[in-house]
Amino acid sequence: MTLGEKIKLLRKESGWSQDELARKINADGRQISRYENGKFLPSADAIVKLAEVFNVSIDYLLLDDAPRKPLHFNDEALMKKLQELDTMTEEDRNSLIHIIDAIAAKNRIKTLAENVR
Repeated sequence: MTLGEKIKLLRKESGWSQDELARKINADGRQISRYENGKFLPSADAIVKLAEVFNVSIDYLLLDDAPRKPLHFNDEALMKKLQELDTMTEEDRNSLIHIIDAIAAKNRIKTLAENVR
């Protein structure tokens, strides 16, 4: 997906017109149209503003295969713990991933069960 396609997708997901997005990043609606159509590449400053208003990482916007992830992470305590991953052995990181997978699966099952009722 191109940068323009991502901008258009994110804008539509947010329910904004091109003019509304333009106001949020201090730009012009025609400029947003040019970004979305691939006729013009946003400046570095505009890319940062787009990442901020959509709360997506800059690498998601710029790289074809980058996963979509938030620009800002709201849980500071969890973020600090995640930074400790660099100090762990590969075995400990894999164990932690298995624990997270198990908890996520439990929550998916719980949600499915609640929807069946």
